[in-house]
Amino acid sequence: MKDGHTERRMVKSDETLLSIVEYLREADGAGVTEIANHLKLAKSTVYDHLVTMREYGFFVKRGQRYHLGLQFFSYGQYVRNQFKIYEAAKPVVDRLTERTGEMVWLIAHENGRIMYLYGHAGATDINANSLIGSWAYMHCNSAGKAILAHLDDSEVEQIIQRHGLPARTEYTTTDPDELRDELTTIRQQGFALNMGEDLEGIHAIGVPLLFDEEVQGALAVAGPAHRVTRERCEEELAEQLFAARNDIELNLVYS
Repeated sequence: MKDGHTERRMVKSDETLLSIVEYLREADGAGVTEIANHLKLAKSTVYDHLVTMREYGFFVKRGQRYHLGLQFFSYGQYVRNQFKIYEAAKPVVDRLTERTGEMVWLIAHENGRIMYLYGHAGATDINANSLIGSWAYMHCNSAGKAILAHLDDSEVEQIIQRHGLPARTEYTTTDPDELRDELTTIRQQGFALNMGEDLEGIHAIGVPLLFDEEVQGALAVAGPAHRVTRERCEEELAEQLFAARNDIELNLVYS
């Protein structure tokens, strides 16, 4: 995941390998010729990377097509387990899903974006597993905004410069000054709202998870706009999220 602010000291062979990894994910598997043509690489170069990664378990070959291997899952599990917030929040997320009937997500942040670390889809048709491990922008996500509101101003500015404020829907805040004003309000009221700013028809409310004076992540409840109304967010769901946050922070203390 490159961006314009990355220092140009990257190793070319590493960039090539990562482009192959990314393409295999996007294409859900591919053969040597397809990869080489798509990435404009020599087939011999592609083959050498594929063979090496296969030897270490990161790629598998099915027929004539290569796919990402379970070794990536092993590493992903390791990374997720390094977040103390993950184990502390899991049972709380489970309970909150049962109580609200809506989607509940534990969100982590890194490099100016957020990732769905754990969660349930509640009484919706959304496949939770398709979201877990995926990235999202911070400025149009309730959990992302809850995190942004508790970062240093300089870090917020760096994130805006690095990722911009792209419009996901017509309701997305794309003006930096408007976003800064909203972050001030979020700090005052203790929660952030997403009224269809990321996906039309989906509303959400998020609260930051703070420990040792640092933002460890965020907790969010989301669902269809007709159920997750602004009034329900500001009253019932905010209260439930505050209680859930207290439970998580208590778990962190005794972890």
